[in-house]
Amino acid sequence: MVLWTWFSELSPLAQGILAGGLTWLGTSTGAALVFARRNPSHALLDAMLGFAAGVMVAASIWSLLVPSVRLNSMAGPSCRLQTAVGLFVGVAFLRAADLLLPHLHRKATGPYREGLETGWQRSTLLVLAVTLHHVPEGLAIGVAFGAAGLPGGVSAGATLSAATALTLGLLLQNIPEGVAVSLPLRREGLTAGRSFWYGQASAAVEPFAAAAGVGAVLVIQPLLPYALAFAAGAMLYVVFDEMLPETRRSGHGSRAAALAVLGFALMTALDAFLG
Repeated sequence: MVLWTWFSELSPLAQGILAGGLTWLGTSTGAALVFARRNPSHALLDAMLGFAAGVMVAASIWSLLVPSVRLNSMAGPSCRLQTAVGLFVGVAFLRAADLLLPHLHRKATGPYREGLETGWQRSTLLVLAVTLHHVPEGLAIGVAFGAAGLPGGVSAGATLSAATALTLGLLLQNIPEGVAVSLPLRREGLTAGRSFWYGQASAAVEPFAAAAGVGAVLVIQPLLPYALAFAAGAMLYVVFDEMLPETRRSGHGSRAAALAVLGFALMTALDAFLG
């Protein structure tokens, strides 16, 4: 209770940066599993990834899309399309980043590169692929805390509790993401220490992206409905373009789907408990 009181009295910018640091810690925790003597099986990794996908979908809906829709309704009929526009722009932003930023994906047919041609090492490209996922997460956290600092956002359901629920959900889902980047690096021949370092570093962007998200909605308040939907669209793109297809790479798609539902249910319960 004392910790919550202290946290609630901070500025939205400080709250967003701290929350981004907490999700960074989740990735670091997952990356630290590279020091374990036995590597997790593909089945376990896919199950964890499916759970993380369910958490992200629920977080996108309850903490971002629902407040955006409510803001639209409060603003009048002429603003009803703001959520759809923001959602589309968020997807387009991540798609453009996919096409431009050099990175490496692992698919059933083998690794393949996306983005502009470069001579960077495979390990660097693997880290960039996961770093690309953390940018929308950080933005989502920042937008959520920025919205909670505005009277209009609070009245639409974008509360400090909702932003905290989003943070805790992303903290949970970042643990398997940390595993997903550090273990492939270990298999690429890097030492356990370097694999951990690059794994945790892939999420170092989250506090900075969170700060950018907070600043955007506080400085340009009319962007709030768009910003909430933008963050949701970017996160949903990651789920449906990368995370869920990846769980089928090793033939564990059905188990991952069941864990995705569990992750969605857990995040929904968490949002209801804190909200």
